[in-house]
Amino acid sequence: MHAMQYELTLPADYDTRIIHARVARVGHLLDDWEGLGLKAYLLRERGVHGSPVNQYAPFYLWNTVGGMNTFLWGGGFQGLSDDFGRPAVRQWTGLAYEEGVAAGSEALFAVRRRRPVPDGAVLAEVAREAVDEVARRAREDGAVLAAAAMDTSRWETVHFSLWEHDTPKADGDLFRVLHLSAPGRAALPGGRQW
Repeated sequence: MHAMQYELTLPADYDTRIIHARVARVGHLLDDWEGLGLKAYLLRERGVHGSPVNQYAPFYLWNTVGGMNTFLWGGGFQGLSDDFGRPAVRQWTGLAYEEGVAAGSEALFAVRRRRPVPDGAVLAEVAREAVDEVARRAREDGAVLAAAAMDTSRWETVHFSLWEHDTPKADGDLFRVLHLSAPGRAALPGGRQW
């Protein structure tokens, strides 16, 4: 499993209905993308649920690097770059994935938390703690799924979870899920990723 995300932080007075319309128009294009576990089309709106910014920030879990690369180099990503400029694309190597207790429910909200790995930390312990946190999150009321991954170029973990309600028991940035493309969700490997 590979995690990927890019963020478009928009002006404070940006009409976020433009993003809603864009997702309604193009969101279905990844509903059957080869190699994609899932893509959550995420939006934070300034002043809503405590967000300080307007931000469009899709989050991906990939089953294959080939599927991810086809998206990046084969045209899927080009449309966004043409419309908004080319954002930096963050990538993390999977640590853990679990379906949640509300796995059959519609994912309405997402929480994303990035955390640096402290210098001197024992990497096996950091990874074990991430795996344990994913398992805990997946058991929380309303959890649709939970995942964790690591960026070894920045030594940073990312925790990502989807929820059926707007009061998740997870710390981090809260996003609305505008659409969920999940053609390979059932194939995402559960549990620890090594």
